[in-house]
Amino acid sequence: MTRAIFAIILIFAGLPVKACEVALALTVDVSGSIDEVEYRLQMDGLASALQDATVEDAIINNKAALMLVQWTGGSRQIVSIPWRRLETRADVAAFAAEVQNTPRQWSQFSTAIGNALTFTAAQFGPVVDCKRHVIDVSGDGYSNEGTAPKDIGAALALQGFQINGLAIEGDAFELTAYYKANVVHGEGSFVLTAQTYEDYPRAIWRKLLAELSDQIS
Repeated sequence: MTRAIFAIILIFAGLPVKACEVALALTVDVSGSIDEVEYRLQMDGLASALQDATVEDAIINNKAALMLVQWTGGSRQIVSIPWRRLETRADVAAFAAEVQNTPRQWSQFSTAIGNALTFTAAQFGPVVDCKRHVIDVSGDGYSNEGTAPKDIGAALALQGFQINGLAIEGDAFELTAYYKANVVHGEGSFVLTAQTYEDYPRAIWRKLLAELSDQIS
């Protein structure tokens, strides 16, 4: 029985239903351009942002479901943490701890953003009942392998996905502009910029708040 059908049964039975407002897939770039220190800054920054009180409230109020994906080259994507439905502060803290303790899967391969989008979108089966389906893409380089992200993103937008980007500026020239033109798609989609990896915790905190509230100033 799917969760959507189960929810309908609860409604007709007069029982309270906790609706999932947003399913948010957090995808982390682990390609060869990212060293171990930068990987740690990503994971620690994400874990810290998740435990911020304002972010926690947004997660709980939205009955959000979160998943963590690592990705790099064309055939290398993995679900590091499967979908978790986070309804309490303890749930959020446990998920954040899992994020912080997630070992890196790869470290020497290319950047295939389109393939990462295709893989991540295919994982949304367990959260079809959530109102919004959001893919959060962070990375520090252009896609240089696999399917073009612009083509994949446009197709996913037609299926109702919102694809947002966090461009970590550095060696890649005008990466934010590249993300705007090629990666983000869907109603309400946006790109935020981390000027450096040290700036990543601030940027991912702001990004999570925007995604969980479905608005950005």
